[in-house]
Amino acid sequence: MTVLGHPRSWSYQWLSLLLLLLGTGHEPGVEGVTHYKAGDPVILYVNKVGPYHNPQETYHYYQLPVCCPEKIRHKSLSLGEVLDGDRMAESLYEIRFRENVEKRILCHMQLSSAQVEQLRQAIEELYYFEFVVDDLPIRGFVGYMEESGFLPHSHKIGLWTHLDFHLEFHGDRIIFANVSVRDVKPHSLDGLRPDEFLGLTHTYSVRWSETSVERRSDRRRGDDSGFFPRTLEIHWLSIINSMVLVFLLVGFVAVILMRVLRNDLARYNLDEETTSAGSGDDFDQGDNGWKIIHTDVFRFPPYRGLLCAVLGVGAQFLALGTGIIVMALLGMFNVHRHGAINSAAILLYALTCCISGYVSSHFYRQIGGERWVWNIILTTSLFSVPFFLTWSVVNSVHWANGSTQALPATTILLLLTVWLLVGFPLTVIGGIFGKNNASSFDAPCRTKNIAREIPPQPWYKSTLIHMTVGGFLPFSAISVELYYIFATVWGREQYTLYGILFFVFAILLSVGACISIALTYFQLSGEDYRWWWRSVLSVGSTGLFIFLYSVFYYARRSNMSGAVQTVEFFGYSLLTGYVFFLMLGTISFFSSLKFIRYIYVNLKMD
Repeated sequence: MTVLGHPRSWSYQWLSLLLLLLGTGHEPGVEGVTHYKAGDPVILYVNKVGPYHNPQETYHYYQLPVCCPEKIRHKSLSLGEVLDGDRMAESLYEIRFRENVEKRILCHMQLSSAQVEQLRQAIEELYYFEFVVDDLPIRGFVGYMEESGFLPHSHKIGLWTHLDFHLEFHGDRIIFANVSVRDVKPHSLDGLRPDEFLGLTHTYSVRWSETSVERRSDRRRGDDSGFFPRTLEIHWLSIINSMVLVFLLVGFVAVILMRVLRNDLARYNLDEETTSAGSGDDFDQGDNGWKIIHTDVFRFPPYRGLLCAVLGVGAQFLALGTGIIVMALLGMFNVHRHGAINSAAILLYALTCCISGYVSSHFYRQIGGERWVWNIILTTSLFSVPFFLTWSVVNSVHWANGSTQALPATTILLLLTVWLLVGFPLTVIGGIFGKNNASSFDAPCRTKNIAREIPPQPWYKSTLIHMTVGGFLPFSAISVELYYIFATVWGREQYTLYGILFFVFAILLSVGACISIALTYFQLSGEDYRWWWRSVLSVGSTGLFIFLYSVFYYARRSNMSGAVQTVEFFGYSLLTGYVFFLMLGTISFFSSLKFIRYIYVNLKMD
């Protein structure tokens, strides 16, 4: 059996990225509607198979002992389709537009005992197959398994050797496609001796029907008539939970905290006026709380290069996340655009690298950083290196198991080229602009040369407690919505509530900012001026809660199993938690910085 890759595959992936760059919003061959005449051939592509409960564990359809042509010719795929594990190839099915077929023979096969055992194992693991007709995916199970009784126990396994294809058309366009085995009896795979061959005859039928639906998106039944769960409906519990938490937190910060601040500022300024005639050398004498550390609160932190890199990459992912959600709101990602969100994410990541370079270099120069080149290298490596290491492990596991999720060498080279020619240069360019446009830090208070001693802090003001509180509250605001996102990414749901997602994303950022301000105020009130890194860690720890939730989801909310799916799930869940740490840590830091500037600007001092 010879497998032929398509010669246009490399240029096709480049074209998909180019069209996204030009703003067309879709990839070639994905959303284009094909017009047919009666009797025109309709190509059916076989794509992939895999365990139903392991969405990311997929294999080429022709890896199973099934009917296949002598030379396998693959379809040209976009970058998003390749990243999604698609490997479409031409099949032996002969389908013509509006021509019904009844029990046409596809092929005759003689299976050895080893091939039968391969099919039995696939059926026991609930393997499903995916075909594609005119860019419409159709799915069904490879076989049938029946477990019945306890004593005596019955275990029956059968293979579907006949498939019924149902296609609906409107005018000269195909609107819907589905496959069924409703009235078919499976061929038993039980009772075969080791030296015996099993003879099979694969057949298929095709039935066409006209529909009044004019567009695929108007069809309510979905793309595969319920093989996977239906599109998620609006979940008001998540929205109400998030809104209540936001109102409580914003109310806490705006009413309680601002009232306390107003009293503090009035008391401190009054004390300053009454003691202005006294000794100016003992300015701090008798003071307590956040005013007394005014000469240390703007003391630059250690590891300032790493801090600036975190802020730069966090700002980049804030822009990336917002961009992806906005593109989804514009209708650029739907069930008929295979892997479009993958292509868009890669393109946006490369283009937003200028943001990470600018923010990191700009703030690094403001706080007195001198090693500008090292800062740029650290910024560009802060996410790309952990991602590359994680991807290398995951891709190696897929490659060792023959999964279609393992990227081909041409795709790897393409992604590396995009990063080297777009991502890294934009980081450097953004860094140059950030360095040149940076002004002085302009702190409201002068910083003394000798740092003030920090008094012992109670246990509830420790970093660990702040991380627990600052991470749990933002996580609780998105916990319900997080289940639906996990069910979409790691399950079989279809997520289309992008407006709700944008709303919840805004809530998450708002809660993170409010919590950061409150925790920073409590820290400064204890005369602890080491707020720089604490503000990043406190709300950034939400990423740790998200990873812990992923462990809970894997163990209690999913049926995933096997080394391939487990490695991918935990590898990318760890990266997801890391990305949320960067994003929320950035929001937390700049919120605290804005708050601290505000309170010290309004404080009267000599």
